[in-house]
Amino acid sequence: MGTSAAAVVLKDGRTRRLRSKAERRRIVEETLKPGASVSLVARSHDVNTNQLFTWRRQYRAGKLEVEATSGTLLPVRVGDGRSPTLRTSMRRQSKPKRSGIIDIDLGHARVRIEGTADPECVRAALEGLIR
Repeated sequence: MGTSAAAVVLKDGRTRRLRSKAERRRIVEETLKPGASVSLVARSHDVNTNQLFTWRRQYRAGKLEVEATSGTLLPVRVGDGRSPTLRTSMRRQSKPKRSGIIDIDLGHARVRIEGTADPECVRAALEGLIR
């Protein structure tokens, strides 16, 4: 199951494939799955195993980050670890609000939010502290 990569022919007749950061990242992430074999993943993508280990080091160092196309933030939902259930309808179901505690340590400031937190209020407070 090889991937499509741009091939460059060198002066001595050998070919070299050029892979994008996104493609290298995707291949590395395959090796990080439980039970995955780096050698088998390398072979399936026609990559030298040593090259794939180099990409893994770059991945861990954050050098294979794919730059976002826009500066928009995506919503994040933190769950309690249980698997999500499928909703049977598209309308919003009312749930009882749970209270809790959020502790955020920014180094120069510590924020503690108790009870039900308004996401917009939390965002504005954190943006003010980060500046």
